[in-house]
Amino acid sequence: MSSTTTPKRIPIEGSTGYGLMSLTWTSPDKIIPQEQAFETINNALADGVRFFNSGEFYGTGDPHLNLKYLRAYFEKYPKNRSKMIISVKGSVDLTTLAPDNSPENIKKSIENIVSYFPNNYIDLFEPARQDLKHSVEDVVKAIIPFIEAGKVGGISLSEVKGETIERANKIYPISCVEVEFSMWATEPLTNGTNDVCRKNGVPIIGYSPLGRGFLTGNIKSTADIDKGSILNWFGRFKDDETIKANYSVVELVTEYAKSKGVSNAQIALAWIRKHNDFPEKYARFVPIPSSSNPKRNHENNTVVELTDAEFDAINEKLSKLKFIGSRYTEAAEQFLNV
Repeated sequence: MSSTTTPKRIPIEGSTGYGLMSLTWTSPDKIIPQEQAFETINNALADGVRFFNSGEFYGTGDPHLNLKYLRAYFEKYPKNRSKMIISVKGSVDLTTLAPDNSPENIKKSIENIVSYFPNNYIDLFEPARQDLKHSVEDVVKAIIPFIEAGKVGGISLSEVKGETIERANKIYPISCVEVEFSMWATEPLTNGTNDVCRKNGVPIIGYSPLGRGFLTGNIKSTADIDKGSILNWFGRFKDDETIKANYSVVELVTEYAKSKGVSNAQIALAWIRKHNDFPEKYARFVPIPSSSNPKRNHENNTVVELTDAEFDAINEKLSKLKFIGSRYTEAAEQFLNV
């Protein structure tokens, strides 16, 4: 590392972030118009959201569509760039979506991503997965030159376990770690991710905090899933029997939503945020629900509080639930919790 470069973390602000994936990676017949996407981003900013999550491969038909939307957004609203911390996933094979963390592909990915941003700069670069070929130490070392060059502000990691975070953090301070986290995906609490992040002051970014929409109660069978949806790839949505077997968690969310007069989504997000009331036990969790319209985005950003007693009761009930089905495809599962 250059002697003039001071290793630093990029601060992650706010209690809720915004995952931008649903703006451009949708069913082929449900492409979100740019103007609607822009209105949703503007709503997030108006609600105080400052952390945004994008991906080099977030696009139906065009893997770069999310980046193209962001480029067009900043052309229309140039002053808003300074209000946003944006993390972008990359270093995958854009044809197969398999991770490729070779130095050559990290360079190619970063150079491509920054070309869509003002001043050729992104706040955080995030290897989408560890590729099982290159050590996390080498992955981090391959990113550092782009920090030194002023193209990347800091480093995020995704779907990694505690040991991996610890090793990476010794090479360069990790700004945040993005993992799936929700009431039916609680692995970060038991695989070391929470413990290492809490010890090192690294925020955990929780993607799919609504269980890919399952926790809202809108998916009761496979008939409720669009034929072109990526959910059809995932084990937990493969058939009606699996959905029915897991539905007890939706009933739990619905129970508390009705008792408090709020939406299922707001309860699911409140449960994640509630962990932040106990810094002696938990890292800081920032959920990043994705939505494609301003109304839903505003609902997600509206904070609902759980009491300590409600949180304890939910956790007790959650501990008795067992879920079946894989979170991803069989091929993708090998790159989780690495």
